[in-house]
Amino acid sequence: MQLGAFSVSLAVKDIAASAAFYEKLGFSRFGGDITQNWLILKNGDTVIGLFQGMFEKNMLTFNPGWNQDAEAVDPFTDVRDIQRELKAKGLEFVSEADEGAKGPASFMVLDPDGNPVLFDQHV
Repeated sequence: MQLGAFSVSLAVKDIAASAAFYEKLGFSRFGGDITQNWLILKNGDTVIGLFQGMFEKNMLTFNPGWNQDAEAVDPFTDVRDIQRELKAKGLEFVSEADEGAKGPASFMVLDPDGNPVLFDQHV
C-alpha cells in the first residue's frame, strides 16, 4: 500500500503569523492562497499545510498519487483501494471516499489518540 506524499496539516489561529514563523524556520511557500486562509510550505522534503478556520485539530495528511513535490506519480495506490484495505483491517472511518467514483477523493480515520489522519487524493 503506497500512501503517497506526507504532510502535517496545522489548524492555525493567525495564518500570517504562522507563515512568518515557519518561514523563519526555513520553510518556503509552495502552494495555497493566504487570502483563502490556507498555505502549503516546504523545507526540503518536509511539507506542512497551514489552515485557518478549516479544521478543528492538526492532522496527518497523505496524498495518494503525489510525490513530495505535488507531482503526479504512476503507478500509485488509489485512495479507494487504501480505504478497502483499512476497512478489511477493522479501522473505523470519520468520512469515506465514494467507492463507485474515480479520480479525486478522500477519507479520514482517527488514530487511537483521536488524531485525524486524512487521505486526500487529487488525481
